[in-house]
Amino acid sequence: MAQDLPEQARNTVSMLGQAYSLLGFQIVDGVVGAGYPQKPSHSAVFAQISPEGSRLSALARGANMTPQAMGELVDELEELGYVERRPDPTDRRAKLIMLTPRGHDCIAAGIATIQGIERRIDQILGADGHAELRRLLTELLTNAATDWSN
Repeated sequence: MAQDLPEQARNTVSMLGQAYSLLGFQIVDGVVGAGYPQKPSHSAVFAQISPEGSRLSALARGANMTPQAMGELVDELEELGYVERRPDPTDRRAKLIMLTPRGHDCIAAGIATIQGIERRIDQILGADGHAELRRLLTELLTNAATDWSN
């Protein structure tokens, strides 16, 4: 049974999961290294937040998590100075989660880190291989909403 583990780890879903984890941690390491401490789970907010601000419910929906769980992440990021809650001008009862200047700088550090990772992927796969990987992932993600049970 233990001998089966390496082969099981080579299925497509497992490899995509491993790549996601590896790259996610590299992004966090780069951002933390640039002076913006955070946890990998904070990417659920940074990946969803709109430049104009976002409601907590929209952030949670976009990250496929409960509003309570998203609220905890927003609380942590607020304590770190990356986001703030402001009244929603369209509905005074609601709050918008807004990036602070420090939050914008943190996202810029993330983008710089991602650009470095993209360059490394080019080195490993070559420009044509990287383009083909992007094409195949785009095709997979475009069709992911369809019924996979067929």
